[in-house]
Amino acid sequence: MPTVELRFSAQPEHVRTARLVAAAVARRAGVDEAVLDEVRLAVGEACSRAVGLHRSHDIAAPVTVVLTEEEKAFSIEVGDGLPAPGSDAAQGAAGGGGPDDPETEADSEDEMGLAVISGLVDDVEVRTGADGGVIRMTWPTAPAVALP
Repeated sequence: MPTVELRFSAQPEHVRTARLVAAAVARRAGVDEAVLDEVRLAVGEACSRAVGLHRSHDIAAPVTVVLTEEEKAFSIEVGDGLPAPGSDAAQGAAGGGGPDDPETEADSEDEMGLAVISGLVDDVEVRTGADGGVIRMTWPTAPAVALP
């Protein structure tokens, strides 16, 4: 099960690199060429979302992207460092919450990003925990064809 792991600081300019790496690894893993644009877009959206969360909550930890080639599938996990609400780690990252709170707008953008990802990828899982959130996206791969 070959794995590629990227870690990058929460800067928007690094999202493009993550998209390019994801598309190259997906192609090598056997993801259908017709789906590669969706892989690029979904990874870009997930990474942009993670970068936004890191920047709006002053999280210094890097954004992580783990690309895994499995037997009949290719998966990408994009991790952010934002702890789940209610966890001990989240108490330190908690903000206000009033109607003029900028986090309300950020939450709206977060929901929109998740909706876009769900529209692009059939198999999506979103998890949150004390160490942060993870969006796992999976695509089927074509079996390798042996040349005579």
